[in-house]
Amino acid sequence: MKTIGLLGGMSWESTQSYYRLLNEGVRDALGGLHSARLALFSVDFAEIERLQHLGDWAATAEILSAAAQSVQAAGADFLLICTNTMHKVAPQIQAQLSIPILHLADATALALKQDGIQRVGLLGTRFTMEQSFYRDRLVAQGIEVLTPDDAGRDQVHRIIYQELCQGQILVSSRERYCDQVAALVAEGAEAMVLGCTEIGLLLRPQDVATPLYDTTVIHAREAVSVALGRSPLPDFVV
Repeated sequence: MKTIGLLGGMSWESTQSYYRLLNEGVRDALGGLHSARLALFSVDFAEIERLQHLGDWAATAEILSAAAQSVQAAGADFLLICTNTMHKVAPQIQAQLSIPILHLADATALALKQDGIQRVGLLGTRFTMEQSFYRDRLVAQGIEVLTPDDAGRDQVHRIIYQELCQGQILVSSRERYCDQVAALVAEGAEAMVLGCTEIGLLLRPQDVATPLYDTTVIHAREAVSVALGRSPLPDFVV
């Protein structure tokens, strides 16, 4: 079994989901008392969040690259960046490593293509919804990406940072997310990509009729497949 490296803490609310999903995946595959081989570095999210909103992505890349090097030194065979947004600096992190990053958007695109999904709604932080670093990797795989309008993006972003990253799961916010899903479906979305690793804590399959692609679940599932040799090691991020 290969050792999975985790760059977590962004936020720890979703990192604990990764830990559970990876161990459950290995247990289900191998049975008995088997669990995943993991190396985890969990950063202080307050520092990262401040730099995100200042637009100082270079500083975030430096912090995360150093953390990723620690994960590599601990024996990881490949790395998961346990957050959608910080894949913005995945190429910079990869440049400092000799192990590959399993890119979250690539794993998600693969799952969508396998199911024949061609047009999706994307919910995430403003950075993920508005910038090209994430959606372009879906588009490159032939998947059209729709996002909420400006007010909707603001609402989705606010709930992530002010509630979900702080462990608050509110019924009223779930209803707002359901409204955003309905609006994107009306525009032609066939499915929703939960493009923030916390959103799956709030929006559940039973809440909407539209298929939900929880990127945390997809990323963890693909990582287990790679760790057990059932999928190849990923290409180095470009």
